[in-house]
Order: sequence, then structure tokens, then C-alpha cells
Amino acid sequence: MYSVPAIAIRQLLVSGGSTMAAAEVARQMSEGARNLSLSGHVGFDSMPDQLVNKSVCQGFCFNILCVGETGLGKSTLMDTLFNTRFEGDPAAHNQPGVHIKSNNYELQESNVRLKLSIVNSVGFGDQINKEESYKSIVEFIDAQFEAYLQEELKIKRTLHNYHDSRIHVCLYFIAPTGHSLKSLDLVTMKKLDSKVNIIPIIAKADSISKNELQKFKIKIMSELVSNGVQIYQFPTDDETVAEINGTMNAHLPFAVVGSTEEIKIGNKMMKARQYPWGTVQVENESHCDFVKLREMLIRVNMEDLREQTHTRHYELYRRCKLEEMGFKDTDPDNKPFSLQETYEAKRNEFLGELQKKEEEMRQMFVMRVKEKESELKEAEKELHDKFDRLKKLHQDEKKKLEDKKKSLDDEINAFKQRKTAAELLQSQAQQSGSQQTLKREKERKNFF
Repeated sequence: MYSVPAIAIRQLLVSGGSTMAAAEVARQMSEGARNLSLSGHVGFDSMPDQLVNKSVCQGFCFNILCVGETGLGKSTLMDTLFNTRFEGDPAAHNQPGVHIKSNNYELQESNVRLKLSIVNSVGFGDQINKEESYKSIVEFIDAQFEAYLQEELKIKRTLHNYHDSRIHVCLYFIAPTGHSLKSLDLVTMKKLDSKVNIIPIIAKADSISKNELQKFKIKIMSELVSNGVQIYQFPTDDETVAEINGTMNAHLPFAVVGSTEEIKIGNKMMKARQYPWGTVQVENESHCDFVKLREMLIRVNMEDLREQTHTRHYELYRRCKLEEMGFKDTDPDNKPFSLQETYEAKRNEFLGELQKKEEEMRQMFVMRVKEKESELKEAEKELHDKFDRLKKLHQDEKKKLEDKKKSLDDEINAFKQRKTAAELLQSQAQQSGSQQTLKREKERKNFF
């Protein structure tokens, strides 16, 4: 058992589950050790104070996921819970799917700093087909787990400075129908219950009567149990908070009303919603369960929610991831595993698969080269055949042209011969004509 009182342990609030790890180490070291009495004050009883001072100096982080249909007052409830106004533009609800929007804030109360992340599921329940509305939410939660796991697996880790973005609690807003849970609500909570601490709340609880509200609560819890949905139960193992947590577990789901408007009631300014028929006081426990929600979520169980996220949900994710990578707690002989041996085995397995893939790729390359060579040979053969055909065609055309040229030359020679003969005949005819002319002139002269 721990040497520090339970109430002091509850106040330590060491981030990331380090308190549980330190307590486990202390328990293991104390097993089999002798109990000795001190003869004087030593000072190690100041350890709780040292841890508190260190934690206060580092600050704390808390991440809230708000899931619910549009118009159920998620943003208003967050403003009311932390007594401030988180500035931000209202998101457009015309998305084709569910969009995750995360906003980070830094709050300070007294000397304690809180890094608060509010994650809202924009467009949840707005689509006609709501079958896959939960997927983007699950993927976002897994992405935060994966980021933390990758930081843990680094050789040089900086977890003390790491901004833990893992979701510590999911406030699931249920529409105040007064009848039963919608199929969308049951499916979504069933997908989320192994990944995050779910606290169901009935939003805008002032819209149904008190009797209907009580019946609605019973109906919701009955449907959750019958469908196997595991919601977050406030812990009762610590004696200091067992009574109040046990009582509050019976009030689940909380019926809440949120408002940032302050109205003067009597001599006090109180957060309330004013209607024509009266006023609903947010912090009046007879009007709604807002005070119960704030008490359980922030003032009593905030550290348990952080611890459950680390020791339960994150460990489940981490175990599944490491098992997928081939790491196990025991080897095939049921002996404690050696990280080095597991690494070498996985390395050899990886190298074997790599060599096998290289051989397959080499064979595939050789086969493709052979196929390409055969294709090139076929193409070369076709080119040669085509060349031969063209060559033969060229030779035939050339022979035809030569024959035609020869016939033309013969015609030209015959024409020249005819021309020469014609010219010779013409010259002979001219000579004979001139001789006859001379003879006639001579005969005429003789006549006279």
C-alpha cells in the first residue's frame, strides 16, 4: 500500500499516469522489505508537497470532447461550466460529413494553470445518411493516441513538455425527446466506449417535465445496459469520495441546462434562463443537474478521468498496436519476452520478406526483359520483311522505268531517222525544182 494518505494522492494530479507508475514501483520495492521505526524526523513525508508543487508549476491539461446533434447547446454548456466565454465563430452546419473542430485555451484559477481543449463534432446528426457519422470522431481519438504512442517510441522522448491531446472525457449530449435513445446515439456510444470516458447528459432538460425526465433517465440507462454500452462510472474505491460518487452514479445521465445570461433573483445575480412562465436557475439543483455535473467532472473526478484515459483506454490502444507490430508479453514457450530477441526476430523476418520480394521483383524483371526481347525480335522481323517487300517493289518499279526509258529512246531514234530522211527528200526536191527552173529559163531564152 502507499505510504501517502489517499487524500494526498488524490491531490497530486500528476499528468500522464506518472503517479500510478511511481506508486507501482514503490509497491514492488517495498515487497519483502522490513518495517523499521524512525528515531527522529527525516523529511520524506514532504514528498506529496514536492509532487504538488511540481505539478502546479508544470500546469495541467484536460481535453473534453462534445458529441451531439446541432442545437443542443454544447458551446453554451462549456461556457457555463468554466464560467467564461470561449470566443469562436459559429461553425457552418452544411458539411457533407462530420467535421472535428478543436480549440485550445489556457485558464488560470488561483495559482493553478489549466490547458483546456474543447473538441466539438460539427455537423453530427445533420446528414441524411448518418451511418458513418461516428467514423471521423473515432479517427480523431485514435490519431491523438497514435501521436502520444509515437512520442513514447522515440529514442529521445520529451513527454514532460509534450502537449497531451488525448481525449479525457466525452460529454455525449442526448436530445430531450422523452422517449428513447436514437439509433445514432447507441451506435456512436458503442463505438466510443472502449476509447474514451463517456458521460451521457440530457441537454436542454428544461424542455420536458420532471416526471417525464425521470422516466427518460431510466429508459436511457436501460437501453445503454441492454446494448452493452459502457459509460464512465465515478470511482468508489477511494473512501474520501466513495459516498458522493456512489450517489452521483445513480443520477446518470445528468439533465443539464446551460446559460451565460445572469438574472437578478432576490439580491443575487444568478445564471438562469427566463421564460414567460418562470425562470430556470442553472445552479439550482432542484431545477437541473448542472451543479452535479460540474462537481463530478471538474472538482472531484478530473484526475481520475485523466488517469483512466492513460491506464485504460490508451493502454488498450497501445497494446493492440504493439501486438499488430508483433510484440507480445511472452514468447511461444510462455517465457518472458526479450525486446532484443523480438527485435532481431522481426528484423530477420523483415529481411527475409525483403529478400523474397527482391527475388520476386528480379524474376519479374527478367521475365519482362525476355518478353520485351521477344517483342523487339518480332518487331525487327516485321521490319526486315517490310524492307524486303519495299526493296522488291522498288526493283520492280526501277525495271519498269528502265523498260519505259528504252522504248522512249527507240522512239526518239526512229523519229530522228524519219526526220533525217524527210530533210533529205526535201533537199532533193528543192534541187530538182531549181534545176527545172533553170532549164525552163534556158529554153525560153533559146526561144526568143
